[in-house]
Amino acid sequence: MKKSQIIMVLGALVPLLLFVFPLWKITLEAPQYPTPLGMHIYINDFADANPHDIKNINLMNHYVGMKYIPDAIPEFEIFPYGIVITTVIGLIIGFMGNHKWYLYWFIMMVLVSTAGLIDFYIWEHDYGHNLDPNAILKFTNEDGTPMGFQPPFFGTKHILNFTAHSYPRLGAYFLALGIALGLIAYQVGKKEKGKETLENRT
Repeated sequence: MKKSQIIMVLGALVPLLLFVFPLWKITLEAPQYPTPLGMHIYINDFADANPHDIKNINLMNHYVGMKYIPDAIPEFEIFPYGIVITTVIGLIIGFMGNHKWYLYWFIMMVLVSTAGLIDFYIWEHDYGHNLDPNAILKFTNEDGTPMGFQPPFFGTKHILNFTAHSYPRLGAYFLALGIALGLIAYQVGKKEKGKETLENRT
């Protein structure tokens, strides 16, 4: 196999580590919680950062009318198939050895990942703003509109007496690495093709 093919195959396989490592993590800090509450977001599930964290978050959110964090959402069924399918496509392209298709795979992965991030933001927005009107506690902004409790998409945000942090985890970095390897494979393959063309001419 050519060097570009090896890089492409590796790039296709690396995103499978999303099934092992979390994609994202949201952490909530507050004076009443000496140990911050947190949850890991995997490609197919939510998981406690510490024992019973999600249960405690759900109990707390219930008072302001937020939805419970479910054991499963539709995306958890869709995204794993998406990663497996794109991996298979990447492997086929890698073994075919046509460097132009490496670029197409890279573009496809960027689009799929962007769609995933947009979906994550939409879920966060709905989670933080679509509140039960019969909630025990109701908070309003200075203008009288209902207060939203959406955690930050990326970074840190203060929500009442909580400080919420939202950052990518190891799974996201592996995904980015796999996508980057697809682009590198294209660049290396382009050089290999140019070298072959030059050799054929001589």
